[in-house]
Amino acid sequence: MTRPLIATSAYLLPPKRVSKWVDSAVALPTPYLEALRRGGGQEAILMPSEVTPAEATDLLGHFDGLFLIGGPDVDPAIYGQEKLDSVYGVVRVRDDFEVALVRAALDLSLPTLAVCRGHQVLNVALGGDLDQHISDRFPGHGRPGVENGAELHEVIIEPESRLAGIMGVERSVCSHHHHQVIDRLADGLRVVARAPDGLVEAVEVEGHPEVISVQWHPEDTAATDSAQQQIFDAFVERATGADLP
Repeated sequence: MTRPLIATSAYLLPPKRVSKWVDSAVALPTPYLEALRRGGGQEAILMPSEVTPAEATDLLGHFDGLFLIGGPDVDPAIYGQEKLDSVYGVVRVRDDFEVALVRAALDLSLPTLAVCRGHQVLNVALGGDLDQHISDRFPGHGRPGVENGAELHEVIIEPESRLAGIMGVERSVCSHHHHQVIDRLADGLRVVARAPDGLVEAVEVEGHPEVISVQWHPEDTAATDSAQQQIFDAFVERATGADLP
């Protein structure tokens, strides 16, 4: 059986960022892809570039699903804020590319999995904004972009949500390494999971059951935690055309 082909937006790396490579590069951390493949999916790596809405729609027409992964911060200018000193690694072409992809995916009702930064991009693409730096006020959410920066904490999931049905649990210990979260929720989104401190951990999109969006990193623990792997399994199953809760 052919694996569903999943469009996956990649990191853009500057020249010499990869040891012994003179040129710039695109890259994806393997834990995302390993979890996706365990679920039965096949990744297709997309290099972020300038696209019109029509081009984004045409591009996604070749795929069975869209996977938006973690990465550097989204440019606050997109959601109408000045950039704080804590904001790092902004790559505007990736931001604009992924915003266009999210909007196109929703128009196409394309199965979409959004993780960490991807979860934030979804909210921004639909008109919401982000809290640019939570680390000083809400400890325990890890440190992004550093070795051993992940921290585990419990996430509380709404019992009647699609996410609870997918994961098979209402509480789950999840891996986190982020310093930004959803602040003002976009119209059409509903919060379906929170951290014990009240921060948003997952959302659903009204009228779009094909979207799974989480703030944490399920790929970190999916190899040993079936509830986390179920996120990828359900996403890929949806990409095959199956109806899910």
